[in-house]
Amino acid sequence: MPFAIAVWAAECVVDADIVTCKGALQLNLEEVVEKIVPLDQSAIEEAWIHWDSLCKPLRGFGKLEELVVQLAGIRRTSVPEIKKRAVVIMGADNGVVGEGVSQTGSEVTAQVLENMGDKISSVCVMSRLLNADVIPVNIGMNTDGKHPAIRNRAVRYGTGNIAKEPAMSRQECLKAIEEGIRIIGELKQEGYDLIITGEMGIGNTTTSSACASVILNKDPGEVTGRGAGLSSEGLKRKISVIRRALEVNHPDPQDAVDVMAKVGGLDIAGMTGCFLGAAYYQLPVLIDGFISGVSAYFAAQLCPVSKEYMYATHCGTEPAAEMILDALGLEPVLYAGMHLGEGAGAAAFLPLLDQALNVYYGLPVFAAGKVEAYEHLK
Repeated sequence: MPFAIAVWAAECVVDADIVTCKGALQLNLEEVVEKIVPLDQSAIEEAWIHWDSLCKPLRGFGKLEELVVQLAGIRRTSVPEIKKRAVVIMGADNGVVGEGVSQTGSEVTAQVLENMGDKISSVCVMSRLLNADVIPVNIGMNTDGKHPAIRNRAVRYGTGNIAKEPAMSRQECLKAIEEGIRIIGELKQEGYDLIITGEMGIGNTTTSSACASVILNKDPGEVTGRGAGLSSEGLKRKISVIRRALEVNHPDPQDAVDVMAKVGGLDIAGMTGCFLGAAYYQLPVLIDGFISGVSAYFAAQLCPVSKEYMYATHCGTEPAAEMILDALGLEPVLYAGMHLGEGAGAAAFLPLLDQALNVYYGLPVFAAGKVEAYEHLK
């Protein structure tokens, strides 16, 4: 699949919460995908050796040990750290809201991004305990963000109504993916070493469900949920709208860009770029819930190796949330019944990764703990 979009590796300066970037090296998307490499197996093996030397039952921390080992492979060292974390929120509006598929209007998207600028949204409150910064990005709202903390990168002002037309052109979709990669490049320059993906966009459970229906080859009724709180009648209408969108647009399930452009959204495309960018820059990237899970799936379609850099943090309550993770071959750590968006589920997961690292570095080896070492038994 040819990619005609350029990606800029930029030199970025942060001043009073405003980021300015000077373009430097130009890469095309195809080059980015080609240069994503698998995890470092030697670092992974060394991390397992260290875990097995610690004074505890072998593999006693289960999934938590796997998280650290994966981090070692991502960061190419058996002594990985995550000091500076970013919660990247892709904000975008969806024309399909005009079909009555949401409890609230599109104006809420911009208001929540403004609240994020003021650090008063749900994930902002959570991030105070996580040593994490929330980075709101306007990838395609109906209006420009006003707060200086919002990075205005709108590819277009909102998408088309997928029940009547494509969400965007293929070129616009590729541009949104590019912006996602570019944002991660900027954050890498700014010293961030872990990325949480998140989104804000009224109507985006409709677009995500439409995408899931295509890529999972499921009827919309099987993959569509109530989103932020639809009535039973509203849910029926939402499913009907998705069926109509698929009939109108005929997205190709083998072409990730085609599906996103026809029935997806700019937030989905932007997050797809975030996953690819994180893999390219060798940063761990956390899948939040259903919507970012759809983006992770698209990223893996475009570059299967990018999946190695992803953490499946939790499983949300949307019907297709676990289906998407199963399709990715990833197992979520948390089942907390969350369906908030904003990267909140991934934020709730992060303390577990911190605790895993705490034990990895803080527990003595068997000799120091005066305990006979365990052995792997057959």
